[in-house]
Amino acid sequence: MKQLVKLATSLLALVSSMSIIADDYTKGTLEVIKERGYLKCGVSTGMSGFAYLNKDGVWEGFDVSFCRATAAAIFNDPSKVEFTPTTSKNRWSVLQSKEVDLLYRSSTWTLTRDSSLGLSFSVVNYYDGQGFLVKKDLGVNSARELDGATICVAMGTTTELNLARYFKDNNMNYSPIYVETFQQAISAFRAGRCDIYTTDASALAVAKSTFDNPEEYVVLPEIISKEPLGPVVRADEPKFGKLVQWVFYATVQAEEFGLTQANIDDMKNTTSSIEKFLGVEDNTAPDIGLSKDFAYRVIKHVGNYGELFEKYLGVNTKIGLQRGLNDLYTRGGLHYSPPFK
Repeated sequence: MKQLVKLATSLLALVSSMSIIADDYTKGTLEVIKERGYLKCGVSTGMSGFAYLNKDGVWEGFDVSFCRATAAAIFNDPSKVEFTPTTSKNRWSVLQSKEVDLLYRSSTWTLTRDSSLGLSFSVVNYYDGQGFLVKKDLGVNSARELDGATICVAMGTTTELNLARYFKDNNMNYSPIYVETFQQAISAFRAGRCDIYTTDASALAVAKSTFDNPEEYVVLPEIISKEPLGPVVRADEPKFGKLVQWVFYATVQAEEFGLTQANIDDMKNTTSSIEKFLGVEDNTAPDIGLSKDFAYRVIKHVGNYGELFEKYLGVNTKIGLQRGLNDLYTRGGLHYSPPFK
């Protein structure tokens, strides 16, 4: 009899535990985040400019800042984020299994990824393209001269597919050296295990900036692909996807308005459009689970798009990237925010 009672008690505990787990899975992502008290964001394993640990052991970078912007919009506190380093291989499963709520990891938006992984791309935060990094003493001036080269490339990425297609289309052969992380690629390239390193052009600029003798390396002129990079959420959470999307757009619209971290309080009441944008003009909160002043929170705590670009990637940083396609549409770039109405 005691054994039956013990078994029944164990079964009830199991059922109760399963009910709690099931309840967690039926809750929306934003609800779970608010109850937990912080956002879980997947980033790269470490890439200067985009996502890296600073000397104090705190995550910084362009992608990291958009995670912090999302936390600022939700909690009015950009520090309420837990960062999880992910590789090109495990990033999708980490998001699918709900180990993170959001992935900001230089991930290319493609048809296959957007339709077959149970995931959804919200917006493009960086327009990129794939290139090639070589040592100058190799004597190569064009990607068309790479026949027979040994090339370091990340497995399971659009980079790998683009590389294969480019060489096939140009009737060339190559030998791949597969890597999983940015750090592995740099180590293999510098050790001479491969003649060429191929990845997004922004990452090549980052790689070059880490070398003691960057002048001895060159990025070849060819860009062989379109790489629209952006945040990823689970496809069954469209409302959270909208939240991530509009948090990003807030940084773009703020730059267009000329709103910065430094002047946002002084400019808060200058025009009706800015008042509407910052949640001053009316009392209607957006129907994405955020307060009406979410854009103010984002810019006050994190800054606008241009500020983030210049701080982590721009011409005055060690990486030294021009805005190019990542400028506002008013200056010939591709970034453009839908109206905040």
